[in-house]
Amino acid sequence: MSTATKPKHIGRNISRIREFRGMKQEALAIALGMSQQYVSTLEGSETIDEERLNKIADALGVSAETIKNFSDEGVFNYFNTFNDADFSNSQGAFGHHDQYTFNPIDKLIEAYDENKKLYERLLESEKEKISYLEKLLKEK
Repeated sequence: MSTATKPKHIGRNISRIREFRGMKQEALAIALGMSQQYVSTLEGSETIDEERLNKIADALGVSAETIKNFSDEGVFNYFNTFNDADFSNSQGAFGHHDQYTFNPIDKLIEAYDENKKLYERLLESEKEKISYLEKLLKEK
C-alpha cells in the first residue's frame, strides 16, 4: 500500500475531535459505558468497526463520516471561512451547517424597546404612588 492511499488513523481523529469538544477521555468513557483505559486504546487504534464508531460518534455529537474524514487542516480551513463573504452553503468541520436565525442588531433593538417599556411602566407606577401620597396628605 502506498502512503498516498494510506487510510486515516480513526483513533487519532476521535482523540482530536474529543479534544476540540473539550471532553476528557474519562467523560467519553462514561458516555460509552467503558473504562478510560479502553478509550485510550481506541484512540490508539488505526481502525474501528462501524458499530463502535457510530456509538463514539453519537457520544461526541458528530457523525461517523465526520470522524472518518476529520483532518486538522480541515479545522483550520473551517475557522478561516469566518472571514469569507459567503459560507452559507459550506459544511463545518464537525458536520453541522452554520445557520444563524437572528440578527444581533435586531436583538439589541428588541432589548432596548423592552427596557423602554419597563421604564415607562415604572414611571407610571411612581406617578400613581405620588398621586396617592398627595391625596393622603390633603386628607390630613
